[in-house]
Amino acid sequence: MDAAAAPARAARPTSPSRPPKAIRSTKPRGLDEDTAAPPAFPKCKSPSSSAAGGGAGAGAAASLLHHHADVPMDASVWAGLPDDLHLEVLARVPPFLLFRLRPVSRRWEAILHDPAFLAAHAAVPSHGPCLLTFSRGGGSHSPPHCSVLSVPLHARYKLPFGFLPPWDLWLVGSSGGLVCFSGFDGATFRTVVCNPLTQAWRVLPDMHCNQQRQLVLTVDKSRRSFKVIAASDVYGDKMLPTEVYDSKEDKWSVHQMMPAVNLCSSKMAFCDSRLYLETLSPLGLMMYRVDAGRWEHIPAKFPRSLLDGYLVAGARTRLFLVGRIGLYSTIQSMRIWELDHGRTVWVEISRMPPRYFRALLRLSAERFECFGQDNLICFTSWNQGKGLLYDVDKKAWSWIAGCASQLCNSQIEIKCFWGSNRAACEMSN
Repeated sequence: MDAAAAPARAARPTSPSRPPKAIRSTKPRGLDEDTAAPPAFPKCKSPSSSAAGGGAGAGAAASLLHHHADVPMDASVWAGLPDDLHLEVLARVPPFLLFRLRPVSRRWEAILHDPAFLAAHAAVPSHGPCLLTFSRGGGSHSPPHCSVLSVPLHARYKLPFGFLPPWDLWLVGSSGGLVCFSGFDGATFRTVVCNPLTQAWRVLPDMHCNQQRQLVLTVDKSRRSFKVIAASDVYGDKMLPTEVYDSKEDKWSVHQMMPAVNLCSSKMAFCDSRLYLETLSPLGLMMYRVDAGRWEHIPAKFPRSLLDGYLVAGARTRLFLVGRIGLYSTIQSMRIWELDHGRTVWVEISRMPPRYFRALLRLSAERFECFGQDNLICFTSWNQGKGLLYDVDKKAWSWIAGCASQLCNSQIEIKCFWGSNRAACEMSN
């Protein structure tokens, strides 16, 4: 900065509760493109490790921001902040750090449950991509274990889910900050949607055909509501219809059955109020319009020599297909296509560089997983214990540090993104 800007900075109004301080420019924190992040995440931080005293609010805030602030925090400043400024400051804290603030003081506990705070927090831009990991509980009556891997902060944080019922649950997915689980309460199939930030949760009523099947969670910010879609499936010798749960009505509605196909894939993606499902026999693409309640066949031919394909939802109407091409390990490559809705064809938009492909999948038969959100695509390899992130807009590849400590445990899965769009819909127990 030039010297001419110094008088302008000095003339800026400051809070009357603290003396003026020198303003230092800071380097923006974000995703390092095409570079390897630090080799490992710090030890997982639990929400219970925060300060226990009611008057320790300033100390806890200083501890949270210790590694990311250039100017030391002054406890007297926090003590004198009015509630509206307190709310605005806390709204900018990443959601996975808010769990550590809950036990700090009663004042902070009240603010974190204030509807005005939740609305402000939902309106603040995300600090960057976060990955949600999942592992089953220690037994049939223990809650699931989830953690958040923050890519910009290179840190891992536990998410407390002890408030959920002690059922045998597994992670379905996340949307708009909400998290969906499904599982069994004894012999009864259950679906649970919760907001980890407020610890509010809801057990959905039984479906009309209440059988285990593929589910998709989607949040509608304009209606401040969410929907859960149960895709058509085969149970025994009968075809199960498509069902949609609406949080506003708190009930499931039965929709059209999917046209008969010999075999359906578990690869699904939801974008622009449409659910896309990959079919294996014949190999093709089906689309379900949620607003119209009907299935349609998309006559888009899949690329030749496609070994395994994943459907990935991008921003707005963008739909991607990710998969390996080739017959032998020496000629394989990972490619990304985008669906051209106008011409109904898959158009190749990117290829994984060979050095990344060889490091992610060393053998042709190795298993990998792929998911995405907001034009970010995540690749994970179980055997190699590595994670790779691709930014479609920037056309940048980057390794995700710390995946080895997660994926080397066969009980832990990196399932989806979380918190990129904060929850702003109503949730009640």
